[in-house]
Amino acid sequence: MTPQIAPFLTGAADAGAEVTQLRQVLALVEEIAGRTPTRLDTNILDEAARVSAAYGNALPIVQKRFDALATHTATWAAAGVSALMKISEAERPTGPAAARLADELRKALSRLGEIVSA
Repeated sequence: MTPQIAPFLTGAADAGAEVTQLRQVLALVEEIAGRTPTRLDTNILDEAARVSAAYGNALPIVQKRFDALATHTATWAAAGVSALMKISEAERPTGPAAARLADELRKALSRLGEIVSA
């Protein structure tokens, strides 16, 4: 008897977790930019639940679009935070770069919500 291997599925819970992690990065980057960081309160849990539910009900092609954008956003956000750390280590101002990164993160998070219509 051949063992059956279940395919890896991203799952709805992961979609909400991805958005939550990106929100946490956004709050950090806003703080570096000298802005008042977005509060991470119960609204973030509501957003995660909405995104997870919408992702779970979405067509597979929509899920793939969400996954691709979430992966792409997480990759460049990590690169951006790494660049901010290097700028800071060189004792150069990080505010303008952090502000731009925060703006782009906010746009990406909005697009993620729109993709699954959450």
